[in-house]
Amino acid sequence: MARTLKTAQRSGKSRKAADRVGIFAGSFDPPTHGHIDLIARATELVDLLVIGIGASEGKLPLFSTDERVALIKSLCSKLKNIRVETYSGLTVDFATSVGATISIRGVRSAIDYDYEMRMAMMNQTLKPDLQTLFLPTRSEFSHVSSTLAKEIARHGGAAELLVPAPVAKALKRKFAP
Repeated sequence: MARTLKTAQRSGKSRKAADRVGIFAGSFDPPTHGHIDLIARATELVDLLVIGIGASEGKLPLFSTDERVALIKSLCSKLKNIRVETYSGLTVDFATSVGATISIRGVRSAIDYDYEMRMAMMNQTLKPDLQTLFLPTRSEFSHVSSTLAKEIARHGGAAELLVPAPVAKALKRKFAP
């Protein structure tokens, strides 16, 4: 594998074109403990991880795109080899636009795997040089989802069990009477 970005930064040299660029795309509405763990682990696998915050036409997000970008940037501020961008449309087109050859997908269960495998096959059909890497969630996050975090927060529950503290505070503000 090409030199890591950490090595490049220490040597004062810029990234080489051959460095591995990966994407981790999702809606992140809101970002959870599971998302942040996967992002941190994914940064060890690529030289640059571009976090793509997608605008899904089929979903009405709770947080605006700008709010989700700000949350991810804040939560990942200590990670040096990431970039956060927004996109709409096909994930393969986003991958092409940032020069990514790897798409990292988190998998919590067999149900996730089935869905993600079908998406990986479709993405491979559309962009054969984009490889999908499935990263299993840690067991302590296997039940965590953005949907559950929003539902718990909506009813005044302890959302901080599923999301980092800044996100829990933002959820409380969203659902304040």
